Amino acid sequence: MSTNKVQRLHVGKRLSEVAIHNGTIYLAGQLAEDTSQNIEGQTRETLGHIDRLLAESGSDKDHILSCQIYLADVKDFAGMNLEWDKWVSADNSPPRATVEAKLARADILIEIVIVAAQK
Repeated sequence: MSTNKVQRLHVGKRLSEVAIHNGTIYLAGQLAEDTSQNIEGQTRETLGHIDRLLAESGSDKDHILSCQIYLADVKDFAGMNLEWDKWVSADNSPPRATVEAKLARADILIEIVIVAAQK
C-alpha cells in the first residue's frame, strides 16, 4: 500500500467519519445521537462513538494525539469533565482544547474532534 493512500471509513455524501493517512487517524466531529440527554449523557455517548471509531481504525484512546472539544455553553465544562475524567487514561491524557461554540443545532451540547495514531 502506498504511503500516500488515504483510507476513509463510514463515507457519506457530505463527510467521512474517519480518514487514515500514514498511520494517523482523523475523526470527524463526534456528537451524541440522543440529544435529549444532559451534558454528562451526551459526553458519555460521544466518547463511546470515539472508542468505536478508534477501534475500527486500529487505535484506542491511549493513542490520541490531540483533542478539540466544543461546548454549546461553557457552563457545561464541569459536567463534561466529570465524564472525560472517568474515560481518559490518566497516564496518556492527550493535549486538549475546550471552547464554547455555536453548534449545528440547539439540542447538541458537545462535539469532539480527535486525531490519533494507529497502534
